[in-house]
Parts: sequence; structure tokens; C-alpha cells
Amino acid sequence: MPMEIHRSALVSHSAAHMYTVIEAAEHYPHFVPWCRDVEILERNDEVVVARIAIGYRNLSVHFTTRNRKRFPTWMSIGMEQGPFRSFEGEWQLRELDADGCRIDFRLRYELDSSAVARLAAPAMDRIASRLMHAFLARADAVSAPAEADAKVDLETQPTWTPNN
Repeated sequence: MPMEIHRSALVSHSAAHMYTVIEAAEHYPHFVPWCRDVEILERNDEVVVARIAIGYRNLSVHFTTRNRKRFPTWMSIGMEQGPFRSFEGEWQLRELDADGCRIDFRLRYELDSSAVARLAAPAMDRIASRLMHAFLARADAVSAPAEADAKVDLETQPTWTPNN
């Protein structure tokens, strides 16, 4: 059965800044929970394709995404290969003023019958919230150059409450 998750937030960063953080998948291992490695397979003004390795405890999974994009307002998420029956989503960024934007993140997925999917199913909603929080924390960190390469420790960060 397909599931959908939606998160939104009002942030004190421009849409261009947030877009740059979201699009830079090669930096995900520095701040995205459980992300172990990213290899950019293709990148141009219209698309970014990445192979992403996720690890949690003894579990490891790889998947490949092909994300279409329009700077600075939109990026789709499409899985080309991975442990889901279907997996697609999008980031929408709406500029509010020079120093703020609204972010809407939607993820639609259907799990397959693999062990990875069965383990992920109960946690997908929490994963989406932690993912959104990680991108917001990263946007704050990269606006402060000394912290740009710091790994975000989500266990010690303030709790982010999704605005649905």
C-alpha cells in the first residue's frame, strides 16, 4: 500500500541557500542520519543522479536516485534502484523574502517485501522528520563557515516539530 509523508517548515534562509544544501548530495554523509557514502553519477542544470549508501547498525543498503531540479525552487526525488517498490518525492521551496522561505517536502513510497523494508516501515515517519531537521541544521551550519564540515549530531539538537 503506498504511503505519503509531508513535512513543511518556515526557515530563515533564502530558497537559493536551502536548494544548494538539498542539491549537494555529496555532502550528505556529513549530516544526514545513517548516510555513509554518496557517489554522484551525473550532474547538470536539470538533474543530479547519485548512488547513496545508508547504514544503521548491521544493516546496509544502497540505492540510486535520479532527481530532476529547477534552481532555486524545486527538486524531485526518484528512485532508479533500491529496496522500495516505489519511491518518489519532491522538495518545493517558496521564497518569502530575501532571508526566508517555506519548504515543503513530500515523499510517496511503497515498501517491497525485503527485510530492509520491513525494518524501515515503522520508522519512516520519524526518519522523514529527522531528515528535515538535518537539512535545516545543515543550512544553519554552512551559513557559519567554521562549522561547514561539522557532522550534525541529531541526538543533541533541539527537537524539530514538523508543521503539517
